[in-house]
Amino acid sequence: MTIGDFLLLRLREAGIAHLFGVAGDFNLQFLQQMEDGNEFMWVGNCNELNAAYAADGYARLTGISGLIVTNGVGAWSAINGVAGAYSENVPIVCVSGSVPLKSLDRNLLMHHTPANTDYDGVLRGYAQVTAAQARLTPQNAVAEIDRLIRTAWQRKLPIYLELPSDITYLEVEVPTEPLELTMPPSDPERLSTCADAIVARLTSARSPAILIDLAADRFEVAGELAELADKLQLPIAAINTAKAVIDETCPHFLGLYVGAGSAPAVRKTVESSDCLLAIGVRRVDTTSGSFSDALPADRIDARGDAVDIGPDNYQAVYLKELLRRVVDSVPSREPAHPGPTTTTPAPSVAEVPSGPLTQAAYWNLIQGFVREGDVIIAEDGTSEAGGWGLQLPPRCSFVTQAVWGSIGYTVGSVLGTLLAAPERRHLLLVGDGSFQLTAQEVSTMLRHDLKPIIFLINNGGYTIERAICGKDGRFNDVANWAYADLPKVLHPGTTARTFVVRTAAELQAALAAPHDSMIFIEAVMDKYDALPAAIAAGHGMADFDYGPRGPQRRPGVQL
Repeated sequence: MTIGDFLLLRLREAGIAHLFGVAGDFNLQFLQQMEDGNEFMWVGNCNELNAAYAADGYARLTGISGLIVTNGVGAWSAINGVAGAYSENVPIVCVSGSVPLKSLDRNLLMHHTPANTDYDGVLRGYAQVTAAQARLTPQNAVAEIDRLIRTAWQRKLPIYLELPSDITYLEVEVPTEPLELTMPPSDPERLSTCADAIVARLTSARSPAILIDLAADRFEVAGELAELADKLQLPIAAINTAKAVIDETCPHFLGLYVGAGSAPAVRKTVESSDCLLAIGVRRVDTTSGSFSDALPADRIDARGDAVDIGPDNYQAVYLKELLRRVVDSVPSREPAHPGPTTTTPAPSVAEVPSGPLTQAAYWNLIQGFVREGDVIIAEDGTSEAGGWGLQLPPRCSFVTQAVWGSIGYTVGSVLGTLLAAPERRHLLLVGDGSFQLTAQEVSTMLRHDLKPIIFLINNGGYTIERAICGKDGRFNDVANWAYADLPKVLHPGTTARTFVVRTAAELQAALAAPHDSMIFIEAVMDKYDALPAAIAAGHGMADFDYGPRGPQRRPGVQL
């Protein structure tokens, strides 16, 4: 089989049906092979950064994705999106069509390079933000393709693969068996000993609890955790990166834990637990309430492939296999207090107020609009803060970039989630400032006849940053676009339904529109209006970032 066809075969066997990216001369021969094979949908993005964001969103729902770029200019353009995937444990197979091997052999100066013969520069750069990297040759292609794709899937991290343009049509001997993506088996003794230790601690504890981070989603253990919670009647809290991983209507789900920003009952349950089972928890400023969390020192830290229990460390113990063993071993407990559950009731949708649209009315109406099975994609900042406050129905997915926090991420990401799960409804929550970074990807959605519901807050700039520093700073202003007109500009003849709403009543009317095409709702609000949670988060970030002599101490500098 040719090297290019073998790579395509392995990508398809990994479960990838769509490929994101931008065409360039060093990858055109590979893209021609892709088109000849007719087994992939080529998405074709407006730029490589957006393509990386879209691949990230796709992989969050399917488990892995493919990104195709060209040497140098394309790879460097995509690296911020790949770095975000690395930060948030999202497996992307990034394939960069690169300079031909003959250029390396002959030390030829090529375009899309720094015009020198240091051909390893991009590889070195990607080594900082990927789990594995390789340049393919006829000698190593088969082994390296399999190794890198397995690495991405098993470690839940992106990888980077360079495909020289003059080898894709060369034939090599390939294995006949298909690629299998499975976790390696745990070390039997370590698995047994670790599971026994966890069971002993959970069953003897007075106030055991579970706290999950995004690893619970990436390693697909939400089912095992829900089953464990049900058997032992354990309360479950989630770091904000793991919102909606556990059904928020589940009687054992407490809510989000973000240190001092948590609801009092959630904070007390987590911090006073005498056996906290922490699943992949990472203490990051944006997920720990600027390090105001106080997790029990003797907690059980379970990661994807290792566990710490006090002084004992267990290597080669894989999370899903471990939790399955624990669930099967623990005895069932009857509920201590049968009857009404302790879950927070769904917020009621109040009467629609008159006057200009406010943040409070906006999020109240969105709460009533969300339904079971929705995919909610929330942009960093105001939209993220509002999204975290929603109580979601069952089988929802919540996509955000709480750790990497690259603004503009969601416009590309929703393209990926739409293609990954076209049968579901996709709600994009984004602000005007973030939207301007990646707005052109709306044209790709329209070109593929995708139908997201886009909620855009138009309030004149970076509201979350006004809460941090610069309430009236010109650096937090953006140009005022006619946002709702953009679908017609980006795709003439579109049937997208667009609305500009300035009151709660107008927003309510827009929400009643038939969802037979893209819906684009531009919600105009005052630039000083923000949710209390966003203001508190902004103030906390300023205090941590700038210290006691920072500009946030001056009156009128923050919302």
